[in-house]
Amino acid sequence: MSAAEIHAGTSGFSYPEWKGSFYPEKLPQSKFLEYYSESFTTVEINNTFYRFPRSDLLEGWRDRTPDGFTFAVKANQGITHKGRLQDVEDLTRDFVERCKLLDDKLGPILFQLPPYFKRDDEKLADFLDSLDPRLLYAFEFRHVSWFVDDVFQLLSDGGAALCISEGDKLDTPRVATGDFVYTRLRKDEYTDADLTDWHAWMTEQAKQGRDVFAYLKHDEAGESPENTLRLLAGGR
Repeated sequence: MSAAEIHAGTSGFSYPEWKGSFYPEKLPQSKFLEYYSESFTTVEINNTFYRFPRSDLLEGWRDRTPDGFTFAVKANQGITHKGRLQDVEDLTRDFVERCKLLDDKLGPILFQLPPYFKRDDEKLADFLDSLDPRLLYAFEFRHVSWFVDDVFQLLSDGGAALCISEGDKLDTPRVATGDFVYTRLRKDEYTDADLTDWHAWMTEQAKQGRDVFAYLKHDEAGESPENTLRLLAGGR
């Protein structure tokens, strides 16, 4: 079994409000990514949900980060919210092809479904069949009807990961369906005990050969980078 790693970062990085708490006060925003990548090996990009990423932007991110750095990319809302995974083959292909400009720094592509999208096995199965099997995909379900064994099996058969999301309203079961694990920690506060528990679970997944991608949500106070470092340190 090949060695697996825990990659933890934050959802986004380009936040001026993090100056003073994470970024140095005088650091220009154009240097945020380079500074961020000195502490973390991955970041989750969320603005791709609202608009297709520009080619030059992706290529710039790729070239400005060190070897081994990865970008998780949230899929465009046209695929997940407007199309609800149906009749979106061309849009999905165009989006994935654009993301491939990140080359070997492209991590998982996250399909975050809307909370009003209830379980539909046929749509999910057809969509999984349409994806390029060479890439990594995670699915974040936000309606409880999806949290059943049949859906988990569909993801497993399709080589996709269940996005294990922890929030103040809905928690995803800790079920590993893919060859990697994708986790989003969305609570407003995390105690040492919380992060110790998550670190222990992620470590066990890595021991079983699954790379782990974990992202803490953006906060105005700039505490998420520190919490991410605490997570990587085992909750301390």
